[in-house]
Amino acid sequence: MIRSITSFATRRRWLTIGVWVLLGIALSVVGQSLMYKATDSQTGDFLPKGYDSAAALRIAEEEFGAKPDANAATVLLSRTDGKKLTAADRDRIGKIVRELADRRIEAAKPEMPLMEDYSQKPRLGLGTVAPDGTFQLVSLSLKGNMNDPGLQDVYKDFRDDARKEFTGAGMKAGFTGGIASSVDSLEASKESEQLVHIATIVLILLLNVIVFRSPLAALLPLIACVLVGGVASGAVAGFAVLFDINLDASVPSLITVVLLGIGIDYFLFLLFRFREELRNNPGVNAREAAATTAAKVGGAVTSAGLTIVAAFATLGVASFGQFRVLGPAIAVSVLVMLLASLTLMPAILAVTGRAMFWPSKAWQRERRGGFAARLGFAVAHRPVRYVVGSLALLGLLSAGALGVKMSYDMPEQDRTDAVQVADEIARSMPAGAVDPHTVYVRGDKPLDERAVNGLGDALRKTEGVAQVLPARYDADRDAASIGVVLKVGSESSKARELVSGPVRAAISEHRPDGADAHITGTAAIYADVSEAVEKDLRLVFPIAAGLIALILLLLLRSLVAPLVLLVAVGLGFAATLGSATLLFQHTLDRPGVLFTLPLVLFLFVVALGTDYNILIGDRIREEMAKPVPARRAVAEAVRHTAPAIATAGLVLAGSFGSLAASPASQEVGFATALGILLSALVLSLVLVPALAAILGRAMWWPSRGERDGQNQQDPADRRDGSDYPQYPGHPGHPEPSYAAGYGTGYAPEHPSADPSGPVGGMPRR
Repeated sequence: MIRSITSFATRRRWLTIGVWVLLGIALSVVGQSLMYKATDSQTGDFLPKGYDSAAALRIAEEEFGAKPDANAATVLLSRTDGKKLTAADRDRIGKIVRELADRRIEAAKPEMPLMEDYSQKPRLGLGTVAPDGTFQLVSLSLKGNMNDPGLQDVYKDFRDDARKEFTGAGMKAGFTGGIASSVDSLEASKESEQLVHIATIVLILLLNVIVFRSPLAALLPLIACVLVGGVASGAVAGFAVLFDINLDASVPSLITVVLLGIGIDYFLFLLFRFREELRNNPGVNAREAAATTAAKVGGAVTSAGLTIVAAFATLGVASFGQFRVLGPAIAVSVLVMLLASLTLMPAILAVTGRAMFWPSKAWQRERRGGFAARLGFAVAHRPVRYVVGSLALLGLLSAGALGVKMSYDMPEQDRTDAVQVADEIARSMPAGAVDPHTVYVRGDKPLDERAVNGLGDALRKTEGVAQVLPARYDADRDAASIGVVLKVGSESSKARELVSGPVRAAISEHRPDGADAHITGTAAIYADVSEAVEKDLRLVFPIAAGLIALILLLLLRSLVAPLVLLVAVGLGFAATLGSATLLFQHTLDRPGVLFTLPLVLFLFVVALGTDYNILIGDRIREEMAKPVPARRAVAEAVRHTAPAIATAGLVLAGSFGSLAASPASQEVGFATALGILLSALVLSLVLVPALAAILGRAMWWPSRGERDGQNQQDPADRRDGSDYPQYPGHPGHPEPSYAAGYGTGYAPEHPSADPSGPVGGMPRR
């Protein structure tokens, strides 16, 4: 089937390219228009209904019509001279707040036809006056997706308008929390993130130029990946809106990073093999070379892509909604990129042909030496040494994971205006005042007011509670809400411990008879998230590992090889997690590593790292099907594949490393980039080949590493190997062995040489 797809794409190359270009333009527009409509920035919305904070959110929405959202912000109003607010000041504040609440904010006209129009009147409410009387708080809420630039512009218009009005009254306005903190962080990191993105693109272009010495080979993969990324984003956004699925706010950026990385990887795999095909067959035309290349690499690329799809698809069984929607979204995107790898990319190769590598001519003559050749020879010649060295390195890094803890704290923020306003509030009021919690009570009949007040009194006496606000009732008085202010910041681990411990215990013990009572807020939500994530980790890991093993089994048609590859990527995962723990938890003295990091590393490092193992494993199998000693086959496989894997690994690591520029994704960016480098440079180019050299053809048991019988021929036909396609080092090859300088006898003198002899047919040193 793969051969049929790639053959059609190369025969109808212009049609294939045209279809992808049209899809890219159309679905890019759809993606940009609908993506923010399909995403949800509320973590609490992704919790299963059975969790306490999720139950509280349902009561808030059903009984009070108030769905808490991240767009809520707090406005701090104070005199410009720093003195206490007078009664006249508070009157002016009330008047200006009412005027601002009646003033409609007109949003800019949407750039795309399907984009949301965020024109609206802000929801404002007078809040608490500071105990020392120096400032008053006002609550602000806007409707829409906090991550949508359209809503952010509306917020900025309101902020500028409010500051102008209060400045005219002799006061200053500061904004913090929710959308205010988000916008300030984006503005503070915008320039650095742009520089990082530019640096990532430059890195990709520079690596390709160095490797291929051609502008087309550098630019076309990047352009193709951007085009396919637009198709994938549009498909995911359209699917989510069509079926009313809320995507996590991180989905758009992750789709971009993942597809850029794996797309460049797959294009590189094809480019290296295409160049090899043109070099070995000087008279072949571009279409035939592209078709042959795609047929040879297509199986490995398909298996690699399906491995990633399978790994992410397993997130669909997770209970935590952020994982449950993230997995299928990435899986669909990777499927789109996989289809492009089998159609668009071969079509581009068929059109460009040898011009892909212009103006360089060096590629037409195979390099006889080089680092890849030396590495292949060394790993095949002394495999035990390289296995021990690799295991020692991975074991040392894995030891860092001892004592790993999960952290639910927000990443350290820049000293933005929002952070400074929050600090000013915390100096005069409890730290939890900026982000209070709410207890919701609901019964089947009107609530007993004394019982509700009794619950409030119990909460006031609870450890960690600074203030409890009077209860508010709905119209039927069968539901009530009680505001709770903690003594500590709501985003801290201490707040989660208080809410999940003494606060919830007090609610359970003192709730009115016959009524339900639940608490929601940042600490309550993340306390429930931590429990959901721990359950999902225990469920997703074994399912994903089983699916990856099944795909490897089908690709390699062996029982031993999949086990070797799985053990390798498992060690890579442990080493990456250990490195991240060593840096962020033990060295930088953070409470732990980000709670999503183990799952993200498992999916990205194991799934993406398996790509490289599949590529090297497939090439080792191909070389072992030739009439050569097993270790010679390993050396040849490394020689041919190392440049592609090393380049692809650096590109993919650079793509993920760009995430480290943002404090919110610093741990994920660093750890994923390191894990991919370990997978590419240590596992795929050293450990797996060294193990293959030790195991020999037993690695492919029960098939013994041969394709469809004894090389699909009568063994007598090639008893001396003379009619096998020649390669450097083969007897009769016009060029000297690439292993020249490493001693004679490396190339087999006869395919029937005793494999049990010194180093499987090679002389020992």
